[in-house]
Amino acid sequence: MYNILISLGAALADFLLFYFLAPSWWPWWGSLLMAMVVFAGVFFVISRVVMKKVMAVMETVTKDLQGQRLEKAVRELQGALRYGKWQIYVSAQINSQIGMIYYMKRDFTAAFPYLEKAFFKNWVAMGMLAISYMKRNKNEKMRETFEKALQGTAKESLLWNLYAYCLTEIGDTAKAKEVLEKGLKKLPGDERIVYNIEALGEGKKMKMKNFGEMWLQFHLERPSAVIKKQAAAMGGMRRRATRR
Repeated sequence: MYNILISLGAALADFLLFYFLAPSWWPWWGSLLMAMVVFAGVFFVISRVVMKKVMAVMETVTKDLQGQRLEKAVRELQGALRYGKWQIYVSAQINSQIGMIYYMKRDFTAAFPYLEKAFFKNWVAMGMLAISYMKRNKNEKMRETFEKALQGTAKESLLWNLYAYCLTEIGDTAKAKEVLEKGLKKLPGDERIVYNIEALGEGKKMKMKNFGEMWLQFHLERPSAVIKKQAAAMGGMRRRATRR
């Protein structure tokens, strides 16, 4: 990364300057301390400048997404990838956003290479990547991806449930229950995790519609199917109310 290299170069120059030109009483560790200060200062300034430029791009992208100008948003993000050479994690964060846009518009082929380079703390992008591996019958890669995502985001209920749901999709219900039980330790009392643990224990399908739009963006269940389930549930409530 250019930022680190420039900061190291400035720090080294500062160290040599103080080491060779400072008075005889000046300790060597004083030169090292000054070099560390220079490194931190240069790194901070460059980081601030780069991130301001990235945030400006993100503001434009947000407006494009709100206006459903998806291709324009992708082009803006692809252009911003040049800042990845300057600042650590920038490329991964931008790749996450591009991959998510393609995935949500169901262009899974275009999304995949970007999701592969996604930032591991972006749990939504990592979830989409894991699902992509599952659909490619790469179940071990799916597991590895979910585990990596949970290392960065262990307090997100949907992530635990999504992992478990995908495990049930590949027929590993026992592991799915194990994952949910681990999730419950991280999120004690989470009603959605508790419900799905009980559902799997009774041989039923996991209930994911309670996560709303956040669940639908993963395209594992069609919106129409969710609407039908909700309609059926409402119908059942009306029938019970009528009987009373």
